[in-house]
Amino acid sequence: MGRKFFVGGNWKMNGTKESIDKIVDFLTKGPLDPNTEVVVGVSPCYLEYVRSKLPQTIGVAAQNCYKADSGAFTGEICPAMIKDCGCEWVILGHSERRNVFGETDQLIGEKVGFALKQGLKVVPCIGEQLEEREAGKTTEVCFRQLKAIADNVSDWSKVVIAYEPVWAIGTGKTASPEQAQEVHAAIRNWLAENVSAEVAESTRILYGGSVSAGNCRELAACPDIDGSLVGGASLKPDFVQIINATQ
Repeated sequence: MGRKFFVGGNWKMNGTKESIDKIVDFLTKGPLDPNTEVVVGVSPCYLEYVRSKLPQTIGVAAQNCYKADSGAFTGEICPAMIKDCGCEWVILGHSERRNVFGETDQLIGEKVGFALKQGLKVVPCIGEQLEEREAGKTTEVCFRQLKAIADNVSDWSKVVIAYEPVWAIGTGKTASPEQAQEVHAAIRNWLAENVSAEVAESTRILYGGSVSAGNCRELAACPDIDGSLVGGASLKPDFVQIINATQ
């Protein structure tokens, strides 16, 4: 049983009901490859709205959540709230959470563990910054971030890892398919050595970082790249081509 191709659309802090309706329109018309699992990451105030508008075949994710079920955590949302909106996914540890909002490896690991225990499926993100890549520390950084996540995972069948080199996010610079495949293979190898061969073989690893209609097929053809986590392009009709990258 091969790993099912997976495409995530991370809308980030974008969207109004008017613009969301346009995205819903092109996603509903598609046609979308039925062999691709599709999930869109939505701002918390629109989770319920998007879930009510999209076909059930498309998953809806929150872009973040906290590691507690309730309490004095102003501005946060918890897994139970996400589920109450009818959604079952969450993106955690995105580079913007790490580098703009200062979330630590430890906090992200704890949030992943809590979300899984509360019954959500999780897309945890890892990736290096430009200076770290230039210093030859790509795998060191990725493995450190991955270990903090893996230490908290209770059910790997509910985890889809996203590798996003920070220097390629929203910059128009994409890791070459060779660069991306090299890191994906290293991540899979780390999982085999530190978790299990079975988890390494079955866990999907996505590439994120300026994925476009122009480069999605080349990336999708790499043996260890199981899909993509798409930022800006997921707001545009081109997203359909990215979903259909293996057709």
